Amino acid sequence: MKARVKWLDSMSFVGESGSGHSVVMDGPPELGGRNLGVRPMEMLLLGLGGCSSFDVVLILQKSKQQVTDCEVQIEAERADKEPKVFTRIHMHFVVSGRNLATDKVERAIKLSAEKYCSASIMLAKTAEVTHDFEIREAV
Repeated sequence: MKARVKWLDSMSFVGESGSGHSVVMDGPPELGGRNLGVRPMEMLLLGLGGCSSFDVVLILQKSKQQVTDCEVQIEAERADKEPKVFTRIHMHFVVSGRNLATDKVERAIKLSAEKYCSASIMLAKTAEVTHDFEIREAV
C-alpha cells in the first residue's frame, strides 16, 4: 500500500492514495490554514469509521441480514499535551435493515473491533475505544 501527501500552499496538502483517489487536508486559520479541507487527525477518525463500517456491513451481508444502511457516529478525545494522541474514541453505530438480529449486529461490531478493522486495533493501542449501536427498521 502506498500514499503520497504534497504540500499545496499555506497549510493545505493534497493526499493521494495508491488506488488513485485524492483528498485535501488543511489546518485551521489560527495555524495558517484556510479551512479548505479536513484536518489530518479527522482523517484518522474517518478512516476508522470507514474501516469498521466496511467490516460491519460485509459481516452482516454474509450473515444473510437485510442491512439497508449503516452509519457510525464517532466522538473522540485527545491528550492535552504533545503528542496529542487520541485517548478515548466512542463509536455509535446506527444500522438499518429489515428484521435485523440484534445478536448478529452486536457480533459484527465486535468482530470488526477485535479482529478485522486494522484502524480500530491500532488506535486501541493508545485510546480506549468503545462501541454501542442501535437498530432501525427499514421502511
